[in-house]
Parts: sequence; structure tokens; C-alpha cells
Amino acid sequence: MSAPVGQPTRGTTGTNRLRRNDRWIAASEAFRRAADPLVIDLGYGASGVTAFELAQRLRQQRADAEVIGLELDPARVATAHEQLTDVRAGRTPFAADLPVSFARGGFEVPLPDGRRPAVIRAMNVLRQYDEADVADAWRQVSSRLAPGGMLFEGTCDEIGRVAGWVDVASDGLPVRFTISLRLAELEHPSVVAERLPKALIHRNVPGERVHGLLAALDREWERAAPLSAFGPVQRWLAAVTALREQGIPVQGTKARWRLGELTVPWSAVAPAS
Repeated sequence: MSAPVGQPTRGTTGTNRLRRNDRWIAASEAFRRAADPLVIDLGYGASGVTAFELAQRLRQQRADAEVIGLELDPARVATAHEQLTDVRAGRTPFAADLPVSFARGGFEVPLPDGRRPAVIRAMNVLRQYDEADVADAWRQVSSRLAPGGMLFEGTCDEIGRVAGWVDVASDGLPVRFTISLRLAELEHPSVVAERLPKALIHRNVPGERVHGLLAALDREWERAAPLSAFGPVQRWLAAVTALREQGIPVQGTKARWRLGELTVPWSAVAPAS
């Protein structure tokens, strides 16, 4: 086997760190409509817990869901296998028959028998890469997808309260951008600036579209402050609604917005140059 493709990550992993992204994947058309609902947790880190949690949440939507965790470091794969042994023995809160496995792999996404995943999740994987490397990484990873599949690539904070990700189609082109925030105790939505995907994190400057979006969101969040008396969700709904009324192409429904999400087409945040 040739060496896996990619650069090692820091490997920081925490329980429920990726719950917001799990929820997004479970609701995605790429997963729900897949002929083979195989999901890859690419670069899961020093612990297999994110793969276990993802499988647990996906199985609530489809009983035939399956998750494979891939890591470059064989020591991390060995650790995940040890954790999986505990799961199979019933020594964890996860179901013993959880549809999860682990293997060594990187951007080449090695799978047996020519199998192609419906979804590849790569959270906190590209943080140490240069922005110029992102498009190539997207193309390489997404080329492994099944037709209609989707790559979800982005970043979150250490405890999963702030996240941002990009949906990338199987042709390697970005489709949409989402931020997801814990609304309780949220001061400013632009806190996500520190957790933007690598393709955008250096673009949060005047003149760039993502900067304009976050500035507008902060402004409407402040204007909606009187609604805090009714809770942060009502305040968020008002801010997001105001953005859409101003012509910002906000996608989704209030059911998604209530989760602290804001989704726009990639064209709304694409780098200016």
C-alpha cells in the first residue's frame, strides 16, 4: 500500500465536538438519498469518538448507514480499533453493533471493491494547509465520491459551539457555505471568523464577500437585541430574516435557522480574487 496522502493534523478530538456537523450530514440529500449511505470521517483525530457519534446520529435517520474513519497515523488507527473493541464488548454508551470501522488513509480515500462514499466529512483537516492548496484538496477528495455525493469541509472550536463548513460537490466545486453557532450566550455571530474554513479564514477583510456577510449579520443581531427577552432563538430568527429581506440569498427554513445555522450559496462568500 502506498503512503496515504495528506499532512498530519493536531488530532484534538472531543466528545460532541462535531455534533453540529453531524446534524447537517444527517439532514443532507447526499446522505438521505444515497443508494449506499456510506460516510467517511476523514482525519478523525486522536480518538475515534467523532466517528462513533456520527454513526449513532446517522443510524437514527437510516438504519443502513455506515461510517468509516480514516487517519494518516497508524497509531491513531490502532487507538480507534481499541476503542471499537470496547464498543463491541458493550463497555461504552454506544450500541455494540454500531456500523463503524477504521482504516489508514488520507485524501486518496482508499476503499475496497471500488466502493464510493455518499459523504466525506473533513472537519479541522485543512487548517494547517495554505489557502492555495484548498482547491486541489477539494478536487482530490471529492473525486472519490459517489455520483450525487458531497464533501463537507470546515472547522469548529474545541467544544463544538462555533463551526463553519463548505459543501463541495463531486466535481470539486463548492456549492454552499454554512455557519452554525450555539445561540445561548452568543455575543456576536462574527465569532465564527476564527473558525472559518481555510478557503475563507484569510478573507475576512473589507472588500471580501465573507467579511460583508459577517458584518451584516452582526449588525442585524444587534438590531434584534430587544427580542432577547424572548430568547436567543427569536433574536437569531429576526436577524436572519432581516438579511434575507435585504437580498442576501439565505437558504434553508426556520427549522434550520433555529439550530443556529445560516447557509448561503458559495457565490455569496467566494473570495474576490
